Order: sequence, then structure tokens, then C-alpha cells
Amino acid sequence: MMKGFGRIKEFNDRVREKIGWKIIDSYLLRKMLGTIVFAITLLMTIVVVFDVSENIQRFMNHNIPAKEVIVGYYFNFIPYFINLFIPLFTFISVIWFTSKLSSRNEIISIFDNGISFNRMLVPYVVGALLIMLLSLVLANFIVPTTNGKLNDFKYQYFGRRNVTTTYLHIKNSKNSYVFVERWDKMEGIGYNFTYEEFDNNAIRLKISAQTIDYDEEKKVWQLHRFTRRVITPEHEEIITQGEQFDTVLNILPRNLYQDAFVSETMSYKELRQFIREERMRGSSLLANYQIEQHKRLANPMGILIMTLLGVSVSCRKSTRGVGVHVFIGMGLAFSFIFLQQISTVFSVSGGLPPVLGTWFPNIIFLIITIVMLRLTPK
Repeated sequence: MMKGFGRIKEFNDRVREKIGWKIIDSYLLRKMLGTIVFAITLLMTIVVVFDVSENIQRFMNHNIPAKEVIVGYYFNFIPYFINLFIPLFTFISVIWFTSKLSSRNEIISIFDNGISFNRMLVPYVVGALLIMLLSLVLANFIVPTTNGKLNDFKYQYFGRRNVTTTYLHIKNSKNSYVFVERWDKMEGIGYNFTYEEFDNNAIRLKISAQTIDYDEEKKVWQLHRFTRRVITPEHEEIITQGEQFDTVLNILPRNLYQDAFVSETMSYKELRQFIREERMRGSSLLANYQIEQHKRLANPMGILIMTLLGVSVSCRKSTRGVGVHVFIGMGLAFSFIFLQQISTVFSVSGGLPPVLGTWFPNIIFLIITIVMLRLTPK
């Protein structure tokens, strides 16, 4: 093990030497990461305290063990909020500690020692890339899993909600369609099911059933109290009726539950496959799913943009202290959040492509960041 640590240290020293990493770089990187960790920890403490005060009566009414509350609820509750707020608090943290450095003339001392402004940005970029990597892992692997577990916890202890979707028309394949009048997610049962298959714009097969459910082991749909009508090429109708009929369809139960939040419980790979399926079926919530997909890449990328913007705002020394930098930073942060919300609304209902609606705030603030960096005294 010691030999392994020695190799890692040797590799680290070789990389640091190759890129010209200096003590001041380590100092700035530690300050940046330390401030971000402190800000996120403080925020999570406040969020958890407020959530406990709001839900403690519910936990007690349902006699939920303390261990289950901590492990089953809050261990799955916290990652979502960390990933949600990490771009914002990275930006605020960078402004805060860089303003402190500037107020103590440490930025001027760095320049006086022959380090250019662009070279000073290196530890900031390294720190932003590390936070980006964390955000990517959280958004695409950890948070979808914890969201699913959190939903299971709520259903188990807070009671099953009768979550239903009504009047579903779904394209099963190029020439076949499925209609379900009502789908009960919690029971896993569909009511008044109809399957229609066409050939040359004429119906050749129609199957109706009072109820349907999905057999996970056999991977088949079970149709109960069904009527099967087949139209032969000679235009004769063959009718078959029975209590149960098993068949394979190109849909799964998740396709019958139209919920914009179901995408938040899927990994990136699962979400891409789900979007392909929903596009084929003409889902009305396709834009919501595509926004969720692009957000998982756009939000981490926003961390790098907001980090550089934070440096450009706060490295100027102000006679009015750190507060003016924080005030400007908060204004920019809320403008970014407002722009995200507006572009998302236009993507869902205003005809704006989801990819553009998701990346538009990053593009605008990237332009602002480039202009601010050019105007920053060097």
C-alpha cells in the first residue's frame, strides 16, 4: 500500500512539475474548494433543519424509526439539493474568497511576483473542473438513484397515493397504436385497453380488454376479459374472447405513466433510451425529458463559466469592501436563475428547442464572462 501511495505521489509531482504548478496555485485551490465545501455544508444544514421542523410530525405519526429517517430519507434527500445548488454556491464562494484576497492586497502581490492574470486563473479552472466532475457524477448517476429511493420511502411510509394517468394514446410501432383510458401507477393496472393494428390504412387487428397489467418475470402484458378481432384479407371478421391473453408490446409500464419527474430517477443512459422511445410514441412530455437530459450537461458546464465570471467580478479591489462584490454577484446569480426559468418555460410551451432553451443561459453568460475578463484590470 505504501508503494502505491508513493507511485501516486511521484505521478502527482511529475504532473505538477510539467504544468508549472506553484505553491500559490495550491493556496488558491485550497481556498476555493474549502470555501465551497463550507458554503454547501452550511446550506445543507439549514435545509435539513427546516425540513426536519416541517416533517417531524409526519415522521412521528407514521412511527418511522430514526435510522430509517436518516438513512432512507435524508441520505437520499441531501444529494439532490447539493447538485441543485452547487453552481450557484460555487459562484458565490469564488466571489467571497477572491474579494477577501483582493481587499488584503493579495491579488496585487500575486501580480507583483510576475504572475499574470491569465496564469492566476489556472487554479480556479482546475477547481471548477473538479467541481464539474463531481456535478456530472451526481447528476447522471447518484441523484437519479437517490431520487428513486426517496420516492420509495415516501410511498412506503407516507401512504400510497392514487397516481393515475387518463386517456393515453401511444404509438406502439409504425402501424400499431395503444389506447388506455386510465393507468393506475401504484397498482400497475390499466383500464379499458385497446390495441389496433393497421395495414394499408385499414384496420386488420383489434384487441380490447377491461384491464391490463405487466408480468415482470415473463416480460409480457396480461390482458384480462379480452376480445380479439381479426379482419382477414377477404374482409371476414374472426372474434375470440376469453378471460386472459398474454402478449408482447413495445411499451413498458413507465411509458403509460406520463410524469415529467420520472426522468429524474433515470441514469443518463436510461434517459437517452427513454427519450428515443417517447419520441417514437409522440409523447406530449418529450420536451420535459429532453430538458432534463440537457440540464445534466449544461449545469456542470455552467460551473466553469460562473467560476470565471466570479473571478472577473471580485478581483478588483473596492474601497467599499467585499459587500459590493457580493451584491453584484447575487444580482448576476439571480439573473442567471431567472434566465434559466424563462428559457425552460419557452422550451416546454413556447416552441423553443429544448437544447437551445437549456444551453441559452450558459451561452449568454459565457459572452458576459468573456467581456468581463477582457475588461478586468491585469
